[in-house]
Formats: sequence, structure tokens, C-alpha cells
Amino acid sequence: MLLLVPLAATAREVPPPADHVDADGPYVFTTPTGLEAQWVCNDHVVRRTLPARRAGTMIAPECGYAHPLTVVPAQTAAAARLPATPRIVALSDIHGQYDLLVRLLHAHRVIDAADRWSLGDATLVVAGDVFDRGPQVTEAFWLLYSLQEQAREAGGAVHFVLGNHETMVLYDDLRYVNPKYLRSAALLGRSYPALYGADSTLGQWLRTRPALLRIGDTLFLHGGIAPENLDLVRDMATTNATYQASLGLPRDQVKAAPDSARLFDGKTSPIWYRGYFDGRLDTDQVQALLTQLDLARIVVGHTSMPHVSSFHGDRIIAIDSSIKDGENGELLFIEKGVLSRGLLDGRRVPLAEGTLAVDD
Repeated sequence: MLLLVPLAATAREVPPPADHVDADGPYVFTTPTGLEAQWVCNDHVVRRTLPARRAGTMIAPECGYAHPLTVVPAQTAAAARLPATPRIVALSDIHGQYDLLVRLLHAHRVIDAADRWSLGDATLVVAGDVFDRGPQVTEAFWLLYSLQEQAREAGGAVHFVLGNHETMVLYDDLRYVNPKYLRSAALLGRSYPALYGADSTLGQWLRTRPALLRIGDTLFLHGGIAPENLDLVRDMATTNATYQASLGLPRDQVKAAPDSARLFDGKTSPIWYRGYFDGRLDTDQVQALLTQLDLARIVVGHTSMPHVSSFHGDRIIAIDSSIKDGENGELLFIEKGVLSRGLLDGRRVPLAEGTLAVDD
């Protein structure tokens, strides 16, 4: 039984900036002569200029993200349709809860004691929404950025899939931004979206991330695919390229332009859709959708659940396990077609049966 909990629609304003920033950064920008890294440490700006090296530029920590970074040259967008792999780990909706993310990855040996990749040739998928709400967005992005390079060297892979909050922040919808970051932006002399502009390392990286990712017979995305949008999956390359080109453009522009309007629709787009959980589709309709796309399952975030949950007989897997609340979180494991969930204490258990859909 699916229990729906309607929430009242309420207007939300941009919060005022925080009074103080203890630690944030680095934000790394391309300059005519190389790179500039910037931090906010105890409410003071620290800047460091560095050469841009083809093999990667090392950045020692100042405050904020505590590990040394290797910043590599800007990447091009990778293919988003990949062959099946024996082991996939997935989660979503981190929303600035870096400490909880690290605890969860440690518990299942995705990362080692030094927070480096330790899952060998396995694949990690993060289905969107690192931005907003929590106080350690910057740290979470740098961890995923670093793990992607480390996993590649080990024969594995890390994929970050765009969520609605990535698009919102970059088109200057800051209603959910943690107040800390509004003060950081003011101290650094930029708008918050400009800290992730096309001249920044993380901004460049985000502009190469897909919104749709297919691995074998499993489709990963943030919100979901509505029946009227199957063509967006059939031509994933175009869909992803349009999302990537739209990042940072004004909200009104991307919602009105003929090639991107569907991609930003707040009800039916791939980064917003909730139709698997709110009664719009029954199990037969979900199966028809999967059959048309030659998929075994669709894995989505966006709709908060108390656990990684199965809907429609394992056809839809909901992996937003409410990490954003800062109290608990879970991982999805897909191992040779067998599904399970990893708990914060390191245990592996069957998927929860989906019984609750809530709007975030």
C-alpha cells in the first residue's frame, strides 16, 4: 500500500547570509596564468595562485575540505550509456551532509580511513542534489570529484548525475542555500552561482555531468521519466548535452526555450518527476514504460524516503534515504542483479518495501 502525505505549498524566501564562516573552500578558478584557489577561514579570505599542470595541480588544504586535492584539466562529457558492471553502489540527495556521507561510505568500505577510493573496479553513482540545505556542500563536491579520479585509476568509476538543486543554484534560485554560503560568496566578491561558474573547476566539472545515466539494464536519474518523455531516454546524448549547455543560464530562459523547456518542467521533467510515487502510474504502466525502454529498473532520488525502497516490484528503486536530515542514510547495492541496501552501521539488508512518499 502506498501512503501519500500531501504537503502544503509554501513560499520560501532566500535566507539572510550567516554572520560568520568558520571554514569553506577551496573554490578554484582558472586565470590567464594558471589557477587561483580561494578559501574563507574564520571569516577571512585566503587566496593562493598555482600553475595549471597537464598532469594535475596539487592543492594543499587551508580550511574547509581537509584533504589535498589534485585538480585536473577540464574534462569533456563522458558517455552516459555504459555496459553492465557486476557491482554498483548508489545514493542520492546528500544536500551538504558531508560528515554523514563519509560515515556511510566508510561503513561499507567504499572509501578507506584516508577517505580514498577503496572499492576497486566497482561503480558508485550519486543521483543528484549535493547543493543546498546542509553546511558542507563544498566538501561533498570535492570528495566526489577526487573519488572519480581515484576510481578511474583503480579500474572503477564514480558518476555524478545532475539533480534539480544543481540546476536551481546555477540559475540563481537560492531559496534552499545554507546561509553560510551566501556569506562566503559575499566575502569572495562573487554571487553564489558564480562560485560554480564556467571558469571554476567544480563548475566546469558540473557542466560535464549527465542528467540521465544508463548502466546495463538500469537507468539512473534524479527525478524520473514520465511516459510522455521516453524520447529523452532514447536520445540520452542530446538530453544530457542540453542540460549541460543550460547550466548557469537564467531560469526564465531555460524554462521557455523550445529545446530545454521540457527539461525544466517542475512536474514532468527528468529532474523533478514523482509519478512513480504519487499515484500517476500503476505497476502495469511502470512495466510498460520499462518494456519500451528495454530496462529492468529505474533508480531515482528526489522523493525522500526513510529507507532505500522498492516500488512496483523492484521496477522503481527510490534511493533518497533522507540523508539531508543529517541523521541517517543508506546505500543501494546492485550486485549481478541482486538488490540490497547498506545501513549506516555497515549491515546489508533487503530493500524496504515502499510505503511512504513525501515531497522534499
